[in-house]
Amino acid sequence: MTANAATTPVGLDDEAVVLVGHGSRREKSNQQVRDLAAALEGRLGIPVDAAFLELAKPAIDDAIAGLATTVSEITLVQLSLFAASHVKNDVPLAVEQARREHSGIDLHNGAHLGVHPAIVDLLDDRASAVEADLGVDRADDDVAVVLCARGSSDPDANSDVHKLARLLYEGRAFSRVETAFVGVTEPLLADALDDVAKHRPDAVAVLPYMLGDGVLTGRIREGASDFDEEYPYVDAAAGDPLGTDSRLLDVLGDRWQAARTDSVDMSCDTCKYKVELDGYEEDVGGARAMLRALNHQESHADRENVADEPHAHDGPAKHVTVCTNRTCAADGSPAVLERLRQAVRDSGGCDARITRSSCLGRCGEGPMVAVYPDGVWYAGVAESDAERIATSHLEGGRIVSDVVDRTL
Repeated sequence: MTANAATTPVGLDDEAVVLVGHGSRREKSNQQVRDLAAALEGRLGIPVDAAFLELAKPAIDDAIAGLATTVSEITLVQLSLFAASHVKNDVPLAVEQARREHSGIDLHNGAHLGVHPAIVDLLDDRASAVEADLGVDRADDDVAVVLCARGSSDPDANSDVHKLARLLYEGRAFSRVETAFVGVTEPLLADALDDVAKHRPDAVAVLPYMLGDGVLTGRIREGASDFDEEYPYVDAAAGDPLGTDSRLLDVLGDRWQAARTDSVDMSCDTCKYKVELDGYEEDVGGARAMLRALNHQESHADRENVADEPHAHDGPAKHVTVCTNRTCAADGSPAVLERLRQAVRDSGGCDARITRSSCLGRCGEGPMVAVYPDGVWYAGVAESDAERIATSHLEGGRIVSDVVDRTL
């Protein structure tokens, strides 16, 4: 069904929608979900209630229970940008539990926002606004775009960011449109901007692929500002997030229509829980995913005391960066990077994020590995040392002294 057709009010008296947002400690972000729910209700002509996966009220089961007394059919529409663990595991678990609890209700589960023409059009407008602020025009100037998303441990979700970037490039006069991430995966924003600078564009529009204007959007703005100062020959600025733009209602309307007609099309061929993808072999089968979803649900069951609640998406305890610049790379740092990542994945008690970095200024002493917030730099790290750093330092809190270069 087309976006325009999906936005026609249907006037169904016995049907309702639950718009599922992530949930945040920031009430402004939660209110954005409620605002979109109210706008979607006006668009569809049926009741639309907001619900949250965590950190805010109501939970999905409470929202469904509230509607179950007045309607016989409920469709969940997900306000998630990409299909990662929440979309593939946590929401389906809540839906199945609700089906057992409310056997007389016909429950449908919709897809994430994903890749949609309305979103590409929205991003194009966000880029145009940055161009206007910088006083450039892609028709006459060399304007590049960096589309920056949060980043996920799900390769399927990350690949959708690249697809959106390519669709934004096609048919438009941008010199290039590159992909970047705030964290979890690569390329990180700073690295992507450095690569773009090599082509010496007149301007770079950094587009936050976020719904709300929160902490991550702030990091993207800071990254764009730092880049603008570091490269005086390139004008750069960050645009606004998606917000509550009315074009999101077109996407949500299509996702609602697909769900209520049982025609949701998920990318199962590239889902790490269903097929064996390199580096994610242990995720196949669904049992681990279901256990994680149950643990996630339990950890966020208390919605009364979220201020001190540990959050699965908070920053890791330690950040490890491995120099992969020319001399360190020649000395074997890519292998050290992969060994560290594998050791962290294999560990049951290691809360660390492993990323690559550009030059750390110790050329000839590498491979260099820096661990923060401890401020410990390791030099001449071999693959075998990577295993020791993971088990002894990252997990056990004991510095591997024989490869320490300096402490800050």
